[in-house]
Amino acid sequence: MEFKIITMSIFETLQSLHLTSKDSRVVFNDRTRDVEGLRVWKDKVSGVIYIDEFYTGNETYIKGSYREDKSIQLNTGKPDFERANDSERRFKSNFKYVAGKKVVDFGCGSGDFLRLAKPYCESVLGIELQRDYIDGLNSDGIRCLNDIDKIEDSSVDVVVSFHVIEHLPSPLETLNELKSKVVSGGMILIEVPHANDFLLSVLGCDQFKQFTLWSQHLVLHTRASLRRTLEYVGLENVQIEGVQRYPLSNHLHWLSNGKAGGHKSALSMLESASLFEAYQHSLARIDATDTLVAIAKVP
Repeated sequence: MEFKIITMSIFETLQSLHLTSKDSRVVFNDRTRDVEGLRVWKDKVSGVIYIDEFYTGNETYIKGSYREDKSIQLNTGKPDFERANDSERRFKSNFKYVAGKKVVDFGCGSGDFLRLAKPYCESVLGIELQRDYIDGLNSDGIRCLNDIDKIEDSSVDVVVSFHVIEHLPSPLETLNELKSKVVSGGMILIEVPHANDFLLSVLGCDQFKQFTLWSQHLVLHTRASLRRTLEYVGLENVQIEGVQRYPLSNHLHWLSNGKAGGHKSALSMLESASLFEAYQHSLARIDATDTLVAIAKVP
């Protein structure tokens, strides 16, 4: 069944999904880290955190200059370490879904995931707005376009999208477009930041709150809201997993120093593979990871 999606504000979108209302929302913060006076809302019932009637504009993403903002880079230098960790994790955990498939990465950035996956896939394709990333990928033999509409309907097996959906002013419309490009029985895999992040929902770390609320993150989802969003556009068999990107050392650094970067400080000496696994498992058990990953089937 196809859904006719009408472009709406973020509030109207969430209201249509019964995830917020004017009676159930409260002001969560009166600014974002980069925009004074930009109100951030939280719904008391659903737990969704969102910004309404604001969009930085496509030109921001085409130029990509925001990526040079040191405040966005965790105040720890260029994000090469984080990018490498994320790319490796995504490749390992999703290899079983993309191997031998026609794969599209929507909002692929510089193509870290596609570069790892390409040798094992029938084909890979990136969709990206940033001009230099598009040019770089095409120069390196990885096809990259700037518009999902340039892909034929029902022509790919899997669409992945890592930390992109939360940036979109019309997420339902975009998800519906992505669904139309995937063959029946194919998959869509979405990764988003989590509204129930341990530092926000349990520890109440105000420094982290003031840092993590960003004008470009229009919606922070809960498990329930992400599921409802994906099912609304007709996706089936939605499975959602809590994933922790940042380790215990990072949380300790926030609590002791009020800033990010513990995973690249002396505190990182505490870390081991077994500790990270145990900490991630504990956070997932109480639904307080920093990231949600959803896998859904296209009917």
